[in-house]
Amino acid sequence: MPKILLYISAKIIWNFLFYNTDFNENRAHVHVGKRGMENLCKIWLEPNVEVAKQGDLTDAQLKEVFKITTDYREQLMRQWTLFKSGKTIRIIKVKK
Repeated sequence: MPKILLYISAKIIWNFLFYNTDFNENRAHVHVGKRGMENLCKIWLEPNVEVAKQGDLTDAQLKEVFKITTDYREQLMRQWTLFKSGKTIRIIKVKK
């Protein structure tokens, strides 16, 4: 499970990642959660940012990760392209 974005806020650290099985999916998406969370949120990156699955996130948390995903969509799409081409992914770290 390559981590692609680590978003560190005052309250929580969000992990954005791909599953290795995502390699077989054509539609770009990202999984989001925090440490210890089992049922991650899934967000489509294309054609538009939209929630595929809420996972264990509360509505407020979902709103927060949706905004982060929207704000960093271009970077996440670049990471997806690298992932799909088998190239090395470097984690993007953001501190807010």
